[in-house]
Amino acid sequence: MGRVAKAHGINGELAVDVHTDSPDQRFAVGKAMTTKLRDGSHRELTVAAARSHSGRLLVRFTEVVTRDVAETLRGALLLADTADLAPTDDPDEFYDHELEGLRAELVDGTVVGKVIEVLHSAAGELLSLDRDGRTVLVPFVRAIVPTVDIAGGRVVLDPPEGLLD
Repeated sequence: MGRVAKAHGINGELAVDVHTDSPDQRFAVGKAMTTKLRDGSHRELTVAAARSHSGRLLVRFTEVVTRDVAETLRGALLLADTADLAPTDDPDEFYDHELEGLRAELVDGTVVGKVIEVLHSAAGELLSLDRDGRTVLVPFVRAIVPTVDIAGGRVVLDPPEGLLD
């Protein structure tokens, strides 16, 4: 649903980069959510308040009452329960969790890695690939990722020369 960008103020409020089309529902007061911290651990949080501010959402959680606690959440992913997600009607739209774990292969079938994360940036989405133990970022655009085959467990890449090096 989003990623914690930073702590905001001294009372534990967090600036969140939103990755959902329905922030009013996802960040409603009383809504519980799971966070995935940078170290891979998980923590449950409950929304106490949320408001828009400078292109981000400022969120206060009942479990986060100081700036020091808020700082420990920097970079954390705010996750939706996949059972609560409505199916997408657009064949070109995917939830992040559907892409994570897919095999990445070239158009000739050569396996080049595995999707480990979808990164959302101001310039657009990037697929973070594990390529033999190193991370490679691939722009998630049709020209470079012409095929997403969820059922087949793969994404097909047609990268420009040097992108995967």
